[in-house]
Amino acid sequence: MMKDITYGLDLHCQMILEEYRESKPMFDRMKEILLKKIRQVLSDAGIIVAAVEGRVKTEASLAGKLELKGSKYASLDDVTDILGLRVITFYTDDVDKIASVLERFLEIDWENSIDQRKLHKLNSFGYNSLHYICRLPEAMYSEKDCPAVNRARFEIQMRTALQHAWANMYHDTGYKSGVEIPETYLRNLNRLAGMLELADEQFSRIRTEINDYRRKVRELVDSGNLEEVALDGDTFRSFLSLKPFDNLNRRIAAVNQAEIQEVSLMHYLPVLKAMEFSTLGDIQEMIRTCSEGAYQLACYQISLTDLDILASSVALQNLCIVYILKKGHGAVGIRFFLDLLNGQSESNQALGDLYAAQAEDLPFMHAE
Repeated sequence: MMKDITYGLDLHCQMILEEYRESKPMFDRMKEILLKKIRQVLSDAGIIVAAVEGRVKTEASLAGKLELKGSKYASLDDVTDILGLRVITFYTDDVDKIASVLERFLEIDWENSIDQRKLHKLNSFGYNSLHYICRLPEAMYSEKDCPAVNRARFEIQMRTALQHAWANMYHDTGYKSGVEIPETYLRNLNRLAGMLELADEQFSRIRTEINDYRRKVRELVDSGNLEEVALDGDTFRSFLSLKPFDNLNRRIAAVNQAEIQEVSLMHYLPVLKAMEFSTLGDIQEMIRTCSEGAYQLACYQISLTDLDILASSVALQNLCIVYILKKGHGAVGIRFFLDLLNGQSESNQALGDLYAAQAEDLPFMHAE
């Protein structure tokens, strides 16, 4: 039985509205199913997105649409945006990647889908979004008593966060306001659209260049050309993946048959930079020239203890101390190192004096 609310629609549109009322629970189920599936397939594909959203059109909104153009719809099946989903990305080139992923598990109505990005003339800017009209395949989900769940079409919009911001702003200030916008304001809106489009392109370009840089760094690190690789967060992380301190750690741990507990060494990066290391080659050279001294110093420190667990930072810490001592910076240099590594503390002075004193009689201090 139809509800009393007719919104002033003709009989045909009222019939469509009643179809909507009966079908709304189905669209609500579809929304939850599809949101879960889309998030899962994007995660499986390794694509990080800003948001995956969905909404079922309200009755009032559908009534407004039917009032304007209800004659073009034979039934509710012809209204393709009762269920609307949106995937918001960070980068423009991810839009096509997401579309490719969705094409694998959804039925796409290509005739009614539209790529707004291709509609602009060379000298125009504005709304950019990729819209797919889809159906839910039975292979993904079906209900025996509700075949309409696989017949009903729905819309998925794919766009960037900046495109999404533009769309929301334009809807708020443009055609949905009910007021004709003066040309001066439209010109400013178009200028802003051009700026956002340029920003989107630059974000994607910068990401591509950074990824290319990281690949190049990885190739240089893998090839052993470390003197060509500047020391920074990405390069140091790649260097650590090669386990450059493992051999020395194992030698030191063998003194007490100790277990090595893995810890992050990334906090050594600013310390190494403060020690004026500028390339990975500088670290490799420290390993080459200071490993024996670091082993001797570590043996002196732990041989008379019963330590059976050592942090994986033991090698790098002793390498740095030996490097400082061989450079002639003594206890003052060690305190500076410890202050950078662990934060300023009066105890660092005592430790600096202790390490310098321990090293005085070790062979590496007297080697030519």
